Amino acid sequence: MATEDDVRRICLAMPGVTERPSWGQPAWFAKTLMARMWEEGVGTVKTHEREALAAMRPDTFFWTPHHDQSPQLMLIRLENVDVEELDELLQESYRIAGATRKPN
Repeated sequence: MATEDDVRRICLAMPGVTERPSWGQPAWFAKTLMARMWEEGVGTVKTHEREALAAMRPDTFFWTPHHDQSPQLMLIRLENVDVEELDELLQESYRIAGATRKPN
């Protein structure tokens, strides 16, 4: 079971990610928003697989009408994913959010 602390730890370990509030909730930004807490126990990420994930596991992956205009945003019930799966989802969200690598 993943937690908000896991989201924070994974996000802040990625190069260039910062944390600041968004809509009164903790949020993490690469170039753009990559993750945010929607409500307690529910996080938001960006994905190219929203439709497929929600179809396979609607108890875990879903969205609200608020997200209809942003087809990459998906909500996750954190209690239904382990930390490894959360890490994979956040890595994808990081790439979609336009993460830029620091030059060597």
